[in-house]
Amino acid sequence: MLKVSGLHNCWKAFLSLVIFDWRIGQRIFFAATVLTLASVSLSSHAAVVLQYHHVSESTPASTSVTPALFKQHMDYLAEHDFNIVPLPELVDQLKQGKSLPDKTVAITFDDAYESVYNQAYPLLKKRDWPFTVFINTDPHDQNKKSFATWAQIQEMAKQGVTIANHTTKHGHLLRLRDNESRARWRERIKQEILDAEQRITEKTGQKHRLLAYPYGEYDNHVKAVLKELDFVAFGQQSGPLFALNDLLALPRFPFGGSYGDLQDFATKVNTRPFAIASVELYEDAALKKPLDDLVLAHGKKPVMVVTLEDQKLLPRVNCFASGQGAIKTEVRDGKLIVQANNPLQAGRARYNCTAPTGENGRFFWLSQQWLTKGKDGRWAHED
Repeated sequence: MLKVSGLHNCWKAFLSLVIFDWRIGQRIFFAATVLTLASVSLSSHAAVVLQYHHVSESTPASTSVTPALFKQHMDYLAEHDFNIVPLPELVDQLKQGKSLPDKTVAITFDDAYESVYNQAYPLLKKRDWPFTVFINTDPHDQNKKSFATWAQIQEMAKQGVTIANHTTKHGHLLRLRDNESRARWRERIKQEILDAEQRITEKTGQKHRLLAYPYGEYDNHVKAVLKELDFVAFGQQSGPLFALNDLLALPRFPFGGSYGDLQDFATKVNTRPFAIASVELYEDAALKKPLDDLVLAHGKKPVMVVTLEDQKLLPRVNCFASGQGAIKTEVRDGKLIVQANNPLQAGRARYNCTAPTGENGRFFWLSQQWLTKGKDGRWAHED
């Protein structure tokens, strides 16, 4: 059984997730009634990690925000008194089990595209705001077009920018090659991660052991490798950080595509984590077959069972599935039962659940990622 206990866990596929998250933000922003929930503890403060790729008008829309929109995002943070902190600082607080301060944000970029250096870096440097760039090292060694050069990365690093690990090749880490044994896969993945970390250290002097999963994809095998190597890892499932997050599957809010507007940004950056006692995952509605991983066979409608510390919230939770919109929820024996209406699409998908906190415009947020194989049992996507 995959179970999380505590107080409170690239192109077409990425775009579908961004649109999906935006629709949630739109729906809860306009439709939800702000409720006064006297029993809701406001001590469950959380930090939010933002994820960007390109900051450009000429790159693929699915993983891009325009420079103008990026500036609007940053202006919003400044105007609403958010505290912008280095990602390693947040990770240290999580490791120590400290309560995270409210209205705290870490800014991250994946892939170290040249637009990060040309567009985002000058704006953030002017504000003296820290940020993190997760780099896959091969494109920089090969001087590939559209990626920042090592000289540009070194300049940012000297200015205090955190340079972190996105592997060497940006491959799908959880996939075995044809006729590859699990032992051979393990050694290959370990070497790819360690090679990238060594290259970052050689070029910048930094060694944070922070990794962003390529495509946000991971399973238990991948997490086991990261644990052995003493890394902390981030996905692309949305949601705020909180004190008892899984340090091998930390959430971030991805932004990109034509729907990443300021209203959506404001909704997400103000989210709080649910106070969760447990999350249990099952193969189907019978709740007889616990899932021990996030990888699903074709045609499955997995079930998420959530136990909240404040059960008064249960009737107010709304949940959504990628590509399906709102999905049915049931409260049974003091637990929230969540299941997609239809089998999940091949590739990456999520269940996202939200509920109003009782503060104006703020919502609790929980996201659960799934990875579904195609009809033939193989992976049906390459990006």
